[in-house]
Amino acid sequence: MGSHRSKHSTCKIAGIKLPSKWPPIPDNIGKLRQIKTIDGRIQHIKIEGEIIRPQNNCDNKIIVLQKIRFVEEERIEFRFAYYMIGVKPRARGKWIWGQFCLMIPKDDLKVLLREAKKRKWF
Repeated sequence: MGSHRSKHSTCKIAGIKLPSKWPPIPDNIGKLRQIKTIDGRIQHIKIEGEIIRPQNNCDNKIIVLQKIRFVEEERIEFRFAYYMIGVKPRARGKWIWGQFCLMIPKDDLKVLLREAKKRKWF
């Protein structure tokens, strides 16, 4: 996902104190990205919002709910994603974009959806 390792202004997310050993949390709000569709077309997306939450049963994973605008089509969609702190030599100690399907505990999902509703995303 490119250079996304900027710092949030605080070490708290949604009132949760984050571990001090964690690297800075990725912040993608306002970033433009390119994605390739299944038929090979390139589409441009803009990340309009993010809700980030540490997963409650995993101490090296954050869950992300993103509000995404498809630039060419002017439509909004939502993406569930995650980052994990890397353990392989080149990625050790850095947030790595999750490349597999997100699996999320029920309580974390409830919090994310409640926050999205509070922000009037839907």
